[in-house]
Amino acid sequence: MFLALVLMLGMHVKAQNSGLGLGLILGEPTGLSAKFWTTEKTAVDAAAAWSLVGSGYLRVHADMVVHNYSIDVSKGRLPLYFGLGAKLTLASSPGLGIRVPLGMAYQFADAPFDVFAEIVPVLELMPASGFVVEGAVGIRYFF
Repeated sequence: MFLALVLMLGMHVKAQNSGLGLGLILGEPTGLSAKFWTTEKTAVDAAAAWSLVGSGYLRVHADMVVHNYSIDVSKGRLPLYFGLGAKLTLASSPGLGIRVPLGMAYQFADAPFDVFAEIVPVLELMPASGFVVEGAVGIRYFF
């Protein structure tokens, strides 16, 4: 019901690369996603989510991302994006890592939504150093 209402309210809105978007992220991690556009091509992309690795734990991350709109699609827009950010693991042994997100996001032409997929190499700094690769898909509604 709520989703239907949101869809009806947003039908007249063009694809957005401004404002704030809130939604869901599924993968590693799984939880809530937010994106705040700082310019027409740059944004802060963040999540507060549950990691499914090991015994599971709460984690947050924030990335500064840059979008490249060179891919032409018949309707909407399909930017590739890349960036740099950090993740904080909130567990019995707190963790910190450096993220390098690489992804794409489809921005709908006639609705204030985007869907995205990303792969993220991560350099773990603590509690121990190491290298992991994370990935996720998601959807956001832009206000």
